[in-house]
Amino acid sequence: MPAGPVTPEAAPAPVQALILVDMQSAFVAGDAAVPDARRLLDRVRDLLARARESGALVVQLQNDGEPGAPDAPGTPGWRLHLPVEAERGETVVRKTVDDGFEETGLEELLREAGVADLAICGVMSEMCVSATARTALELGFRVVLPHDAHATYDIPAAEGISDLVPAAVASRVAEWALGDEVAIVARARDVRFTKP
Repeated sequence: MPAGPVTPEAAPAPVQALILVDMQSAFVAGDAAVPDARRLLDRVRDLLARARESGALVVQLQNDGEPGAPDAPGTPGWRLHLPVEAERGETVVRKTVDDGFEETGLEELLREAGVADLAICGVMSEMCVSATARTALELGFRVVLPHDAHATYDIPAAEGISDLVPAAVASRVAEWALGDEVAIVARARDVRFTKP
C-alpha cells in the first residue's frame, strides 16, 4: 500500500488558521528567490487576504538563520516579505530550526485560539514546510497543504546519486512524504477559512 496522498482533495473543510512559513525576502525576492516566486507570492497573498477577511488566525514563521546566511537576523533577506497586521492579532513566531513548533510558542498560540484545522504555505517544501506540517499532524491538527502555495529550490545533481531534481518535483515529493493524513489541495483558491 502506498504511503502518501494519492489524489488531491477538491474542497476540504474550512480551516481556522493560516501559517506562512519563512516568507522572507531572501527566498521570495531578487535573484536568489525560489523558482516561480511570483506565482508563489500570488497564491500566498490570496490565501492571506481570504484568511484575514474570514477572521481566521494568521501566523507568520520567521527563520533566524546562522550569521552570514541569507536569512540571518537583521539582514534584508531576513525580513518578512508580506506585512504583518498586528492590529488584527497576527503574530510572528521566530524559529531557529525547520520545525515551526520546536522550542516556540506555536502550539500554545494555536490551542489558545481554538484552532483545530490549519493551512500551511511558504518555503521550503521539503524542509520547514514539511517539518512544520509533520509536527502539526503529530499534535492532532488537521493540516491542509495547497500544492501551488509552497515552493523550494532545484536540488543540485550529486555524482553517483542523481541528476538535478527540479524544484517542482522536490515539492511534490515533500507532499507525498507527509503520508495520507495531510489534505493536499491542488489550488490555493480551494482552501476555505473560518473563524476559530
